[in-house]
Formats: sequence, C-alpha cells, structure tokens
Amino acid sequence: MSEIIRLENIEMNVPSEDREAAIRRVGGMLVRGGYVEEEYIEGMLARDNSFSTYMGNMIALPHGENKYKENILSTGIAVVTYPDGIEWQGQTVKMVIGIAANADEHLEILGRIVDRMEEPEDVLNLVEGGDKQAVFDMLAD
Repeated sequence: MSEIIRLENIEMNVPSEDREAAIRRVGGMLVRGGYVEEEYIEGMLARDNSFSTYMGNMIALPHGENKYKENILSTGIAVVTYPDGIEWQGQTVKMVIGIAANADEHLEILGRIVDRMEEPEDVLNLVEGGDKQAVFDMLAD
C-alpha cells in the first residue's frame, strides 16, 4: 500500500467538524494528490448519504459511488485524524480515510485497513499519538 499513500496525504489533529466537511477535506486531499478529479468528492458525499461509510472502531472510509469511478485518475488514500472525534451518522469517528480505487482495488484496500485497524486501541494510539509517520507505517506495507 505504500504506493497509494504519501505522508502529505495524512493530516493529524484536525479540530472537529461535521461529516460533510470531513468528506470534503479528504476528497480535496485526493484531488490535490492527483488521485481524482474534483467531481469525485460529490460521489463520496452521495455514497455516504445513501449508505454510511462508517466501518466501526471509530473509522469512516468515504469513497465514491460507482458512477463516479470515471473521475478516478489513480488509486490512492488520504487520512485525517480527529482527536476529539466527529459525529458520523450516530457514531463517533476519530479517523477518516478517503479512498479512490480503480476496479476492485477498493476491496483490497478496505481489507488491508480492517486488518491493520482491527482493534480500537490501534486507532486510538495513532490518533492520540499525533504522529504522521506512525499512521503511514501502519497503512503502508
């Protein structure tokens, strides 16, 4: 996964904001990283409005609906941490990982994230530690 995540696509210790702002933040990071076109952010919002992208363990994984796949330029992820948490459709989220993935790569990425963030303590340690390199190391191979 090291080829799809870069240190500049990790933002730590962000003050709480609403769910839409969080999705727009990680979506903007994906745009600036050259992974997606701007329209993909609307697909991320649409996906989360139709089916929550909260995955458990204080993590949300916003990604675009299928019809926005044409706006993906390359596979990549962006990470934002919220030490104070944000409300995500009735759940508290402390880490938001925006995903842009070609073809079925999103399933592989989701699986890797789930494997590496299996325990709530793993997430809390990364969020509360505030160390970009630790987040990178956890998500990269």
